[in-house]
Amino acid sequence: MLRTLLRRRKKALSAQDVTVADRPQVRKAVTAAALGNTMEWFDFGVYAYLAGTLGRVFFPSSSPGAQVVSTFATFAAAFVVRPLGGLVFGPLGDRVGRQKVLAATMIMMAASTFAVGFLPTYSAVGFLAPILLLVCRLVQGFSTGGEYAGATTYIAEYAPDKRRGFLGSWLDFGTFIGYSLGSGLVTVLTLALGSDGLEDWGWRIPFFVAGPLGLIGLYMRMKLEETPAFKQEAAYAHAQASGKRADEDPVEQARQSGKGRVREIFARHWEAVLICMGLVLLYNVTNYMVTSYLPTYMTVTLGESDTTAQLLVLGTMLLVVLLITTVGRTSDRWGRRPMFMAGSIALIALSFPAFLLIREGGILLPAFGCAILGMLLVMFAGTAAATLPALFPTRIRYGALSIAYNLSVSLFGGTTPLFASGLVEATGNNMVPAYYLMAAGVIGLISTFFLHETAGRPLRGSGPMVETPEQARRLVARSRTAAGRQARDIWVRLRHPHARHSSDDE
Repeated sequence: MLRTLLRRRKKALSAQDVTVADRPQVRKAVTAAALGNTMEWFDFGVYAYLAGTLGRVFFPSSSPGAQVVSTFATFAAAFVVRPLGGLVFGPLGDRVGRQKVLAATMIMMAASTFAVGFLPTYSAVGFLAPILLLVCRLVQGFSTGGEYAGATTYIAEYAPDKRRGFLGSWLDFGTFIGYSLGSGLVTVLTLALGSDGLEDWGWRIPFFVAGPLGLIGLYMRMKLEETPAFKQEAAYAHAQASGKRADEDPVEQARQSGKGRVREIFARHWEAVLICMGLVLLYNVTNYMVTSYLPTYMTVTLGESDTTAQLLVLGTMLLVVLLITTVGRTSDRWGRRPMFMAGSIALIALSFPAFLLIREGGILLPAFGCAILGMLLVMFAGTAAATLPALFPTRIRYGALSIAYNLSVSLFGGTTPLFASGLVEATGNNMVPAYYLMAAGVIGLISTFFLHETAGRPLRGSGPMVETPEQARRLVARSRTAAGRQARDIWVRLRHPHARHSSDDE
């Protein structure tokens, strides 16, 4: 017992160990990070809702199903290069800073999305058209490889420990706002122009909108400062490596701490990588099933009208937007693990009934089915941004999260529309998407079982982060009291080793 106490003995916190969050900087960080996700998912919403139209424009074929598969194959191609983007941007973000990399990914993402609006069609240039579309998608995928992991890392390192779930949920709030804007714009264009007008020229308009959105996002990200956790880690690494003053040349400090990160990620943190991949699979399979595949499933597989399918999925996204910050705040109170656990079990139990309702046709029953899927999705969307960065220490957080996240998204998340549409086409069974979601729920449940609770606790490798100086003073005082009590207990045990103490029953 004495050895256990000595091993668990903690040093009392000092005022320098506790970081007080800068509220204006926190708001700016959350807004800028969320806007980048809005930009990214505006593109996904547009691409998902225009899948049928883009199939006819870029992939002429006698079979509508084959056109959809070809379109989603191009969609999935962007996810093939995402791990490469993660390998480049993630470790780079740990070396030179989160802010610089996030600005670079915003430029690439906005430019490649904007360029799609200028592409020639298959009828104009033949096979060159789908090749050019593929190039744009590959650039989008490469830049996105550093986007979500960087944005979650940035918000997590700025957020107070007790509000990380709530503030992190705003990142995915931006995700679904972007999707809703993109899908809503396509719905309006469909109603205004009709299928012929949309196929003729209207499909270009949403991609042109991406240019101004990207410029706004870039401006905001250029105004950001580095996170407190990165500055502290850079200063510490430089002091350890050179013995010089810890406030000299912060960029060089960060570079010094970047050596051997990728090797360290897989050698020492493989368990966290696997847990991260499992949780990302759970979230993203559900996400892409609802956002990217469901509109096409209802129109091509079930024969619903474009407008009905678009309005149902748009309503589902608005439901997610309304609930997501509440779920994030709840995860701060109840914990990340219970939220993922409950969501995984519900996904296994409710996916089949949800698709049965959607398959019934009409408006009312499919609306209930879509609402079920939306509430399942928001359980993961409102919790992920606070959970995933906490799996890794500051020194390798951006790189490890980028690699694990993008591997999982590329293998399982982004390929969901392709696999689901291909399996439905091959088997003729329109309940395949439900089985797919149930399998994801099983994997998520296993991953959650090994997940350690992180709600309300400092990030690994960082000191506590609080909201006010008063909270910092109370935390330091409690820490000193606890350390003093522990030191007295150890001293008493050393003097009276055979006596029974109150902590023996702990």
